[in-house]
Amino acid sequence: MTCASRVINHSRKLRNVSALLRQEHAFFVRWTSNSSHTVSSKRDALRTRHHGYVPAEKQCFSKSVNDGMMSSPATLKSNMHWMMAKKLGNSPALSLQTYNSSLSNVHLKRGFSSDSGLPSHQEIGMPSLSPTMTEGNIARWLKKEGDKMSPGEVLCEVETDKATVEMECMEEGYLAKIIKGDGSKEIKVGEVIAITVEDEEDIEKFKDYTPTSGDKVPADKSEPSTPKKEVIEEPPKAPEPKVSQPSSIGSEDRIFASPIARKMAEDHKIPLSSIKGTGPDGLIVKADIEDYLASGRMEVPAAASKQKFTTAPGLDYTDIPHSQIRKITASRLLFSKQTIPHYYLTVDICVDKLMNLRGQLNSLQESLGGKRISVNDLVIKAAALALRKVPQCNSSWTDDYIRQYHNVNINVAVQTDNGLYVPVIRDADKKGLSKIAEEVKHVAQKAKDNSLKPEDYEGGTFTVSNLGGPFGIKQFCAIINPPQSGILAVGSAEKRVVPGSSPGVYESASFMAVTLSCDHRVIDGAIGAEWLKAFKGYIENPESMLL
Repeated sequence: MTCASRVINHSRKLRNVSALLRQEHAFFVRWTSNSSHTVSSKRDALRTRHHGYVPAEKQCFSKSVNDGMMSSPATLKSNMHWMMAKKLGNSPALSLQTYNSSLSNVHLKRGFSSDSGLPSHQEIGMPSLSPTMTEGNIARWLKKEGDKMSPGEVLCEVETDKATVEMECMEEGYLAKIIKGDGSKEIKVGEVIAITVEDEEDIEKFKDYTPTSGDKVPADKSEPSTPKKEVIEEPPKAPEPKVSQPSSIGSEDRIFASPIARKMAEDHKIPLSSIKGTGPDGLIVKADIEDYLASGRMEVPAAASKQKFTTAPGLDYTDIPHSQIRKITASRLLFSKQTIPHYYLTVDICVDKLMNLRGQLNSLQESLGGKRISVNDLVIKAAALALRKVPQCNSSWTDDYIRQYHNVNINVAVQTDNGLYVPVIRDADKKGLSKIAEEVKHVAQKAKDNSLKPEDYEGGTFTVSNLGGPFGIKQFCAIINPPQSGILAVGSAEKRVVPGSSPGVYESASFMAVTLSCDHRVIDGAIGAEWLKAFKGYIENPESMLL
């Protein structure tokens, strides 16, 4: 009986063999009939289907631009495009979960392609050149269509939200087509800006090339679909922030956000579904919330003011487009005034001794061929030493703790034709006046040339803004540069009549007004006053800064 049952069981399996073979054959035919999607063997296709297997470089798949198919890692020869594909959230391996899955739903925005009679080429996308960058502008192309490219050569200059950065070539090839020309604005990260080829004779074939919509549709479709599901759930989130979270965790459209970003969104009653994350894998970070607060609050007034101006009879005006630096400055300063509890402390400081010491030092500098020392250089040095003496002012606020920095890095406000920049002088408390003067002039020139790099302005712990010397402003209150907790506004020096050393005798002296803007969450009034006292001591007795 046992043998008979086994024979019957095997006979049933054999009857299903033809159906299984037809199923596998149908999968293989459908896969190989899709445009240029070819595999070296049926065995590779089956292995891909069942295990997500990607053959070696000799057995690699090709990517079709028309249907947006993903290529294997072996075809992604450019490190830049490979890293960009990962940043855009695309898996590096081709995964086929079931034989009836729609392969055209898998998208990769960068890779080689050989469809519609076009040779193999690469689509270069707008890179993410800063942590908060979501879009950028093309300042200018340094390579022209048809030019040969080599690794390390500058391809173009990209204007980010903070500076203009050079984009370098990562491999050899030829620039076949420039999709976004000089001056192109608001290009989303990942959007195609150029096409490159390996062979020079392939350049002419891309003369009339336009990027396919398949690269843009998935990103556009994913944004509105999420708000439709989540906007309804988010409004009750204000009274009970944690109520709507369990439902989103269990859903397929879960929204990922860092703890501080989620807390800020709850405090400001911002639905996370309306924010596009710029962190890894679409994670919503603190900078995204800051940008949303600025742009979201500014939209209605801007529209209202525009409507008012356009309807006013006989009013002549010119609309000046926002630069990237103007946008980010507006966003950060608006966020600062809306979220940071500012208070201000002002003190008058006698600068007669400071001016005398500056004259002596400049005479010595000229004899040695060094840079002249300005009053602002002395102010930076005094502010750095005061921060080292009162470290509570060299701190930042977070929801969980106050971070006190051990480095004293001073940002210096520099006004340029392109906007306001704040390059940083690192470890200013440890540097001499000559070195500070040299670095300030260097970074200020780079700011005016619009050539600052991220390391030139990131990492500051305190800011100095001087409108006194250049513009003659007597006194003003500056806005704190987040995440810092203090900024010093320096006014101009003026002559005043003061009581002399003897009764009835009066003398003239030069006084300078400085105002310290403080974040009250970090710096209490007494601490701010203590810092100003230390700063005043260094300015009125400048020799102590040289000890």
